[in-house]
Amino acid sequence: MPKLLEGRIAFVTGSGSGIGRETAIALAEEGARLVVADLNGPAAAETVALITNADGEAYAVTLDVTNKEAVDEAVDGIVQRWGRIDIAFNNAGISIEGFGTAWDDIVANDKTMNINYRGVLLCMSAELRHMAAAGSGSIINTSSIAGISSSGGTGYVASKHAVIGLTRTAAKTFASRNVRVNAVCPGVIETPLTTSLLAEFGQQMAAMQPLPRFGTARDIANAVVFLASDKASFITGHPLVVDGGHMVL
Repeated sequence: MPKLLEGRIAFVTGSGSGIGRETAIALAEEGARLVVADLNGPAAAETVALITNADGEAYAVTLDVTNKEAVDEAVDGIVQRWGRIDIAFNNAGISIEGFGTAWDDIVANDKTMNINYRGVLLCMSAELRHMAAAGSGSIINTSSIAGISSSGGTGYVASKHAVIGLTRTAAKTFASRNVRVNAVCPGVIETPLTTSLLAEFGQQMAAMQPLPRFGTARDIANAVVFLASDKASFITGHPLVVDGGHMVL
């Protein structure tokens, strides 16, 4: 049976663990060759090992997505090595605000926006240079249900709204070049980063969604694979909510 992404080249940031790692694996399972990028180099290497041990093809890049020169070098390196970049999943991000963080904590806001928004912008800028020139490509950005609601810290909510705005403006700008740009908006997802949160507030959070389970990293990975594939060829500028029905309540 043909694979959805056979022979395509994919770039995934924040892929050393959680949603990024699971999505990198899912893209590889559908035939893509992967560039696994993460600030944590050893974690990125572990993701590559999981892919190559399953007969996939991938290499790791240690990357700070807020460093423009490093981002440009990483993306240009993909094209130099494999001739093109077909898919990008801009997933690297942070959530550092707690329940006691002040609404106007400027330090937390600046750090969050720098990584969650500026990091996505820098990655998209590098990716779109090549995709626009080639006349094809699919970019998926990680937003959140916080990007369409007010759930979360001020900086996090603002950054995820900004990602959707960035997604939509890029989709409009680059549609004529046959480049699609979408976003995924995860709800409550079980990952290493949410373990302690779910342990403390799991019952309350479960009551906030109709489906009787929390999401998994594979749920988000499946959505990204779909948006990256030709099955989503007429979808662009869309924030796809994957939240177990949280936003319908």
